[in-house]
Amino acid sequence: MLQLDATATAARLSFEALIPALRRAFAEEGCEVPLRHTHRIADPAGAGGSVLLMPAWKPGGLFGLKTVMIFPGNGARGLPGLHSLYTLFDASTGVPLAQLDGNTITSRRTAAAAALAASFLAREDAARLLVLGCGRVARLLPEAMRCVRPITRVQVWNHRPEGALALAREWREQGIDVQAVTDLDAAVHEADIVSCATLASAALVRGAQLREGTHLDLIGSFTPQMRECDAACFARSRVFVDTEEALAKSGDVLGAIAEGTFEAARLQGTLAQLVRGERAGRREAGEITLFKAVGNALEDLAAAELVTAAMLGR
Repeated sequence: MLQLDATATAARLSFEALIPALRRAFAEEGCEVPLRHTHRIADPAGAGGSVLLMPAWKPGGLFGLKTVMIFPGNGARGLPGLHSLYTLFDASTGVPLAQLDGNTITSRRTAAAAALAASFLAREDAARLLVLGCGRVARLLPEAMRCVRPITRVQVWNHRPEGALALAREWREQGIDVQAVTDLDAAVHEADIVSCATLASAALVRGAQLREGTHLDLIGSFTPQMRECDAACFARSRVFVDTEEALAKSGDVLGAIAEGTFEAARLQGTLAQLVRGERAGRREAGEITLFKAVGNALEDLAAAELVTAAMLGR
């Protein structure tokens, strides 16, 4: 069985290859993607965490399973809040074929899915990107978004300002025009694309600050307890999701429904429907669009196939 660490996994997942791979995966029919399993892990000595089990398979092809451990309290321990492994099996025989670094699969496919959505929903001239967060996904967003939009200016905000300053220094070394910011409301109002990649449990982005024409990207929170924006963002936006599972699993969506600013009937479509041309993306330069992602196991499988295709001969 193949064993690929984070470096080897990332080396085969350039955004120039991964974004088109996700587009192809969403355009195809026949992939089985059941609802994820979620279990709470109690810890008498700490805050505890949860585990997600995310399977997807193509009959007669490959079966993939991602196991994700989420421990939001890890930040105080100097550890990432999320760890995961991705395992590939032969869907016809059950034989295990490969084990990949799940953190790399997750972070890169999440950023790639956000960029794929932005290719339909952000204005074509969107040049100013605001990133909220400094974790694995946040670090990848300028690179991913630059594949689909002419990003020339980046701002980064983090609840710990020193984290934003450090990440801004790293990005400058990569040749990115970037500024760490502390006034979040002002930064939101200036941005063309606002990308939230946090594990926040309270709203960060306020709908009142969104300018006409902004694209809001909510890709960090993925449980009912997490929330990255207030209900006003949903009231002002045409709303899209990566999967309809977001209607039941996203704290952002559930909060907006509870506060009366959104209902399922107002959902404009899923990422698959955008890719297949079944739903229209951005229609006017001045409208506000919102993409809410909770993660789709189809994306994981597409990324894993891209990593292993040459080695497995599939």
